[in-house]
Amino acid sequence: MIDYETLRNFPIPEVRQAVTPHDAVFYALSVGLGQDPMDERQLDYVDAHRKLRALPSMAVVLGHPGFWLANPRTGVDAVRVVHGEQSIALHHPLPVEGEIVATTRVAGLVDKGEGKGALLYSEKMIHDASGRLLAVTGSTTVLRGDGGFGGPAGPVRPPNPAPEGEPDLVVDLPTRPEQALYYRLNGDSNPLHADPAVAARAGFPRPILHGLCTLGVVAHALLRALGGYRADSMRNLSLRFSSPVYPGETVRTEIWRNGTFRATVPERDVVVVSNGAATFA
Repeated sequence: MIDYETLRNFPIPEVRQAVTPHDAVFYALSVGLGQDPMDERQLDYVDAHRKLRALPSMAVVLGHPGFWLANPRTGVDAVRVVHGEQSIALHHPLPVEGEIVATTRVAGLVDKGEGKGALLYSEKMIHDASGRLLAVTGSTTVLRGDGGFGGPAGPVRPPNPAPEGEPDLVVDLPTRPEQALYYRLNGDSNPLHADPAVAARAGFPRPILHGLCTLGVVAHALLRALGGYRADSMRNLSLRFSSPVYPGETVRTEIWRNGTFRATVPERDVVVVSNGAATFA
């Protein structure tokens, strides 16, 4: 059972990370870059022998505090946790080498009521060794098994407006059957993405792709379509996870010129990312 004050003020350890070119390359590979051997623009993110760049979406794994919600002291039913929303605000290009310091905090906790779950808002700030702010990430975690603990019922953050009309650009990117097993090596070892028995207990027929891996695939599509693969072009990104992706499916990102977007899995005709908005230089 969740205790509101305990979870709202849960001490999440600061993370210091020595970032290496291997980290930048592995992250890019784990979200699907490099699958087209003839696209030389992708090599800038996966070939350490070139002038290597870090994908902007790598901010979500830098200084990752681990699956801290699995700590019994949180009171959370960790098996039924799902990622609801994610945002990234980039202030400077991310490094491919050097130390970063990340601090994560619980920014809000909403009790939706008995049988309705709860929403946990968290924020991570990433600085370089000199103290310069590189990026701020925010996430909404849906605690599906934890409503009715007596916490506040709001405020609930409204989503971005949904895009309207036909998209201006469409980018299809495949995922690989083993992609979740690679992605979890970025620091998210939640067994939901690897263990069929855990996935079944959570109500899924098989392990699902990490929401943040889906975000990485979508961010790749946006970087291709709106940023010309320039690592410093992305300023902001936010989205809502609507349905899980199963490893091996195609992620189709539909993009509007005003920066709104959504993503679907055409094999199942289901929306997996909604209410997306991005800003590019």
